[in-house]
Amino acid sequence: MPKLCVMPGDGIGQEVIPAAAAVLQAVFPDLAIVEAEAGWACFQKQGVSVPDSTLAAIRECGAGLFGAVSSPSYQVEGYRSAILTLRQELNLYANIRPVQSWPTVSPRPNIDMIIVRENSEGLYSGRERIASSIPKSEIRNQELEITAVAERIITRSASRRIAVKTLALMHSQKRHKLTIVHKANVLPLTDGLFRDSVREVFNAEVQKGAEGIEIDELLVDVAALKMVGEPERFDTLVTTNLFGDILSDAASYWGGGLGLAPSLNWGDNIAVAEPVHGSAPDIAGQGIANPIAAILSGAMLARYVWGLGKEASRVETAVYNTLAAGLPSTTQGILQSILNHLH
Repeated sequence: MPKLCVMPGDGIGQEVIPAAAAVLQAVFPDLAIVEAEAGWACFQKQGVSVPDSTLAAIRECGAGLFGAVSSPSYQVEGYRSAILTLRQELNLYANIRPVQSWPTVSPRPNIDMIIVRENSEGLYSGRERIASSIPKSEIRNQELEITAVAERIITRSASRRIAVKTLALMHSQKRHKLTIVHKANVLPLTDGLFRDSVREVFNAEVQKGAEGIEIDELLVDVAALKMVGEPERFDTLVTTNLFGDILSDAASYWGGGLGLAPSLNWGDNIAVAEPVHGSAPDIAGQGIANPIAAILSGAMLARYVWGLGKEASRVETAVYNTLAAGLPSTTQGILQSILNHLH
């Protein structure tokens, strides 16, 4: 049976991850669960947001389930975001975010898309600096002119790698339409390289005789417009890190909001699932956090990483039936309803 490292993290992660673990254990009674720490609270206690012991536990299990992180919006000496650390240290280069219509909560029926986000580079490479020659102590001095620079890294190898992952995902899920999202008209070197690298991979597949794959591309601003007005047109999207982050959050509206939005950070032999929502400190500890995004993230592990699609469908059907019956107002109420529908 599979093993799973669970990391509740911060805020409502402490509530939704235990709920997701309970659902997974109901479906997989022999599931071995290892608990580990990660997040801002972990940093405050141990001086690191992701201890080496946590990384070792995830590598041992091959799969992790992470809750949420309360990263500060200002620079803290020695702090590195837990989720970015997990993605980089474990080489989780693909972020998979499915969006579908759910009963009672989705504004439209017939939404069914997957957004594949390149997860390892772009503007999330962590390469920021102050270009001005001033001491750190003077950075917040509002009387000084300061230039801050963030490097946007795009490589052919990472772009081809995410294309290969996208192609495999489309084959496994019987999806046939790919939309490449970029901004090559303004960023011809970086986004041009990304677009062309993805096309190379898919064109080679078509030349080998693959049938039924339709490829188109959209500028990111046009894609955002169509995501708002014509979400039904999308099947599978692949894009760079920042664009994927923004578009997938916007797309989650059609799936009922961030409380129902799952995701999977996926590498070659390891994966960490996480709900898209944040730590929600305003409601943490009140027992009202929606655990469905975390539960669906666990189902993604079952489907994509463990290859247990039948069991993943059981979880998704239980979520569907819970929503159709009327969503309870508490975390435990939602969990109990899903467990009841599982049985």
